[in-house]
Amino acid sequence: MSKLNEIIILTGPTGTGKTEVSIQIAQNIPEIEIISADSMQIYKDLDIGTAKPNRAILHKYNHHCIDLVEASVNFDVMQYTQYAQKSIEEILSNNKKPLIVGGTGLYIKSFIKPIFEGPGRDEQIRSQLKELAKKRGNSYLFSQLNKYDPEYSKKISPNDTKRVIRAMEVYYLTGKPFSYFHQSVKHHSTQSKYHYYILCLYRDRNKLYQRINDRVDKMVNNGLIEETKKIIEQHEILNSNAMKGLGYKQIISYLQGNISREDAIERMKKETRHFAKRQLSWFKNQVTVDYWFNLDDYSDTQHSIEKIIDIMKSKGY
Repeated sequence: MSKLNEIIILTGPTGTGKTEVSIQIAQNIPEIEIISADSMQIYKDLDIGTAKPNRAILHKYNHHCIDLVEASVNFDVMQYTQYAQKSIEEILSNNKKPLIVGGTGLYIKSFIKPIFEGPGRDEQIRSQLKELAKKRGNSYLFSQLNKYDPEYSKKISPNDTKRVIRAMEVYYLTGKPFSYFHQSVKHHSTQSKYHYYILCLYRDRNKLYQRINDRVDKMVNNGLIEETKKIIEQHEILNSNAMKGLGYKQIISYLQGNISREDAIERMKKETRHFAKRQLSWFKNQVTVDYWFNLDDYSDTQHSIEKIIDIMKSKGY
């Protein structure tokens, strides 16, 4: 790579066609290795519902941050950041070119703005804090956080138990308030090792929504219901983060007899369309997109790929 500090992020709403585009880019630029920025593709066995590239594609083109953990494991953005940064270093050290591809906003932002990695989870402390919240209430737990870290407590809701527990956990493990580490990251964030160039793919709304509807139908026809059943049977899980993902949670509701098969499919389509709308809004408001690329401006797919490759080459790819 002629510009070692220039890394491209290919993002956009779900259903836009990011995966297909990235594979065609890899076909044209053999040095490309793809880093997934999808919070569901990190789970093993979740293939159909996450629109994960098939095994042949994954074997032919090097992919990173896919199939990292079992579906029963709760995975967070800090863990993802560690894997992703390690992948970038590995790719560059082999004189290859990383291309970050995905639509999970928090994962995308973790590249641009460093996230406090902090100490690892301590299940004993977490368990004690959860029990304390159960016995004395969320407001009591929040009042304790306010004593140790009034600055951070101003930024979160008293009922945001997950964040309260994490902040308390960090304090007990390090003796320093959570806000201390956030300030440290903020202080060093301008010294980022790489510059990330964000290329956001999008489509005209009606065409995108039709693609989403068609994709849901294809997932179901390809065995999404059977895949969900198998995961539940193998891991005996219903409440993990993996099973709360779009598609899986609707199918689980159907399998539990709460809604019909048809209702589950329609809910998948509706909630996925709403999610795509929220994603687009997030990209507009939470990060600075360097290039907005409407795939529907090109009648020929190859023409759009050539244009994207031209943009990438101008950035040293």
